[in-house]
Amino acid sequence: MDNPEWVAILTTASSEAEAEKLATALVDSRLAACITITPIRSIYRWQGELCKEAEWQLTIKTRLDAFGAIAQKIKALHSYEVPELIALPLIAGSPDYLNWIDQQLQLSPT
Repeated sequence: MDNPEWVAILTTASSEAEAEKLATALVDSRLAACITITPIRSIYRWQGELCKEAEWQLTIKTRLDAFGAIAQKIKALHSYEVPELIALPLIAGSPDYLNWIDQQLQLSPT
């Protein structure tokens, strides 16, 4: 699948409040159909230092053509200088669920 229609976009937030703010903004603007928020622990290197942090992961269910608008909104609202923004293709899904995703979105034509 070279160009999947539906994706799960992953990002992280520094707090539950920030995660809820990001999720609410994306769902309210109809860029995402549903976002799950999960507490996680991340280990990464930032500016030469090893970091071990509690974070909140957002799994954003949407369409690939919403990625640019979602990335722009997350960058505008996020506390991180370089927020995680990756899209994973949904290679299969319940037709009813994928249709529901489409019904929730209002994407601008590209």
